[in-house]
Amino acid sequence: QVQLAESGGGLVQAGGSLRLSCAASGRDFSNYAMGWFRQAPGKEREFVAMMRWIPISTYYADSVKGRITVSRDNAKNALYLQMNSLKPEDTAIYYCAAVRRYINYSNRNEYDYWGQGTQVTVSS
Repeated sequence: QVQLAESGGGLVQAGGSLRLSCAASGRDFSNYAMGWFRQAPGKEREFVAMMRWIPISTYYADSVKGRITVSRDNAKNALYLQMNSLKPEDTAIYYCAAVRRYINYSNRNEYDYWGQGTQVTVSS
């Protein structure tokens, strides 16, 4: 069982930065691939980024490549999302999620555990 809790969301102007955190509780954190998804009003939840530890790999949605970096600290059971050059279209609730085994890392239905989300609002 893994419990996830996001933090770090807020209101920021376009071009600004935010760093989201996801605190995980439970055992064997390093055995899980950890992802970030987001959901804007009226839209489906979409993949943002994912990082697995064994082997170390990161994946990003095309819409955020070059602006967003995912990282993790297994010693702290934490996942991070550094977001730079934010745009109004990045406005959404951001969720972290964990999956032990997957076929398609961008498929939200494959993830086993989810946090409650943190709101990110980017003003123009």
